[in-house]
Amino acid sequence: MISRSLETTLNALALLAVSAVLGVAFLDQFAKDELPCPLCLLQRAGFLLLAIGPVLNVARGPRPAHYGVTILAGLVGAGFAMRQVLLHIEPGDAGYGAPFLGLHFYTWAFVVFVAAVAACGLMLVLRAPGEEARPAVRLTGLSLVAVLLVLAMAALNTASTLVECGFDSCPDDPTVYRLLQ
Repeated sequence: MISRSLETTLNALALLAVSAVLGVAFLDQFAKDELPCPLCLLQRAGFLLLAIGPVLNVARGPRPAHYGVTILAGLVGAGFAMRQVLLHIEPGDAGYGAPFLGLHFYTWAFVVFVAAVAACGLMLVLRAPGEEARPAVRLTGLSLVAVLLVLAMAALNTASTLVECGFDSCPDDPTVYRLLQ
């Protein structure tokens, strides 16, 4: 079975991974001047939803229900990503945006969402059978940094989406930041 400290550390590392995924998306958005499409924005929201379970696990103590939240969020995010994969699956379709390590971001997003669901399943298997909920823990060190980083990514995503789309629906193929015009 898995120790509480290892479980908390693994959840904090999961939050850092979510932040890294969103950070790479932001870097690509601003460094390459590639605005995210509406499905891309939904996938970013999916990653933020994916972070809810690990945030709860490091803030309130690991619980099976928190892993369930992450699994449900992973399935929603995978659905958004698969929708975009299927939009660009036709032969000759160049896809949306430049590839990253040979695959488009939406394909990577699908892979990461599926990996997150699998990791949550593994964490549930590694928990002791019938284990009682553990008491809440105090956020310190890596856990505190991971939670704050995810919250910062949530704020940045919200601001970026607002600047890109304004107070209207987002364009299918964005080319400018609407609020900066």
